[in-house]
Amino acid sequence: MTLSSMVVSKDWPEISVLECIMGGLHIGVDVETDPERARAKLATSKIDALIVDCDLSGTSALLSGLENSFFRNTVPLVIIGSATSKTNLQECEGTFVFQKPLSVNQAVRTLSAARNTILQGRLRYHRQPLDTSVSVALGRKQIQKAHLLNLSQSGLRMRTQESIPQDRPVQVGFALPGTKQSLKFHGSVVWQKQSDAGIRFAEMGGTAGRNLQLWLERQYLMS
Repeated sequence: MTLSSMVVSKDWPEISVLECIMGGLHIGVDVETDPERARAKLATSKIDALIVDCDLSGTSALLSGLENSFFRNTVPLVIIGSATSKTNLQECEGTFVFQKPLSVNQAVRTLSAARNTILQGRLRYHRQPLDTSVSVALGRKQIQKAHLLNLSQSGLRMRTQESIPQDRPVQVGFALPGTKQSLKFHGSVVWQKQSDAGIRFAEMGGTAGRNLQLWLERQYLMS
């Protein structure tokens, strides 16, 4: 799944740089040269990131119109402009701000950070369907025939042939499909319905948490 963005600008050399960088980050680009048309599109379209060139006439009104809308709080906003721009870049309160002429290294860092912000928001609620075995241990007791049904950054859903006490600490282990990685997490049972149970991970730091995040990102972008 390609992420989406809108670039509001008429600076085609800069747009070309942005398109090249964002293509490498799996972010689609919709270029709009007129702020009023951009405003109309934003009212009816859902995008992941808005990139606004403050040197373009009319962008101040566009940003002002977004000031009190939910859009401003849910989509990363990247503000670009020259040092002589009439709009004070620091007053734009964009999620990310940088100046022209674009430094490729700076743009890569900024847009990579924006991409990470987008994915963190998307993956917070994403559940990746799976069909694989999972090992579950309650202390020294090993649960037999446990099956992993879906996986997220914060936990998993599984099916077992025996019930697990709610709020009981557990340890789960599973292999990530398509990799040689086997992950282990401590967690607890937060809900149970018939033969299904939900496990919430107790911690997400370290190598295992990072490997899980990267794997989920890949699955999300490939879906």
